[in-house]
Amino acid sequence: MMDAYEYMNYLIDVRQNSNKTRARKTSSLRKFYEFLSTYRSPEPYRLETNPLEKLEHPKPEKQLPKYLELDQSKELLDDVKSENYLRDYCILTIFLNCGLRLSELAGLDIGDYSESARTLRVFGKGQKERIVYLNDACIASLNAYLKTRPESKTDPDAIFLSLHRSDHRRLSTRRIQRIVEDQLKNAGLGNLGISPHKLRHTAATLMYEYGDVDPIVLKDVLGHVSVATTEIYTHLSNKDRKTAVESSPLADMKANGNAGKPPEKQDDSDNSPTNN
Repeated sequence: MMDAYEYMNYLIDVRQNSNKTRARKTSSLRKFYEFLSTYRSPEPYRLETNPLEKLEHPKPEKQLPKYLELDQSKELLDDVKSENYLRDYCILTIFLNCGLRLSELAGLDIGDYSESARTLRVFGKGQKERIVYLNDACIASLNAYLKTRPESKTDPDAIFLSLHRSDHRRLSTRRIQRIVEDQLKNAGLGNLGISPHKLRHTAATLMYEYGDVDPIVLKDVLGHVSVATTEIYTHLSNKDRKTAVESSPLADMKANGNAGKPPEKQDDSDNSPTNN
């Protein structure tokens, strides 16, 4: 047990590992010794008890997700340069406006889009279905792209297709990642660590900050199971805290003309006049 504690101190003092790294290594150690203390372990090496069962598990630091500011999002859309401009512009527009996951966007089929209802049917984690409503920008970009979308014998239902391959297969998640990376570089935003998932964070943050979207509504838009997951976006913006302070009923109070003047001296002696 002492060896384990010394090892954890070594990770802090010498290796300067983060809580997240130490938590991963702690978990590995605990699982290994759990194996050694169960019937699955070979008899000569089996332990009666797990000595590391109560080894402290460092809590990873909470990190706010990266995202693009509003002006950066506009730059990204304004600077799209691609042989497949309409397709790639549409992909970025849906990411930034709807907050879809990468796998959700890659899995979109023609039948999932309803122009009349202005919706997309999306299949999220665990194939859980939800309906995402589209704004004018999404409708316009989808319609413009679909007019140029080629026919595909391999993936006839897929919305987003490869235009280079002769069989026009459905775009893979990795290819969509590359499209996002390339367009971020074109816009001068390639060094910010932004990925398709960070564009999802961007969409959620912009909805919350500029659209006054309630976290419970945002939860449904993003397909989160718990509102606790969604609440991280409420911490990304200073808007609510700023509004709260400015809405105080004392916000308009100002110092009067007597500011800085000492109060008149009061005579507290027994001979001072009193009011009867």
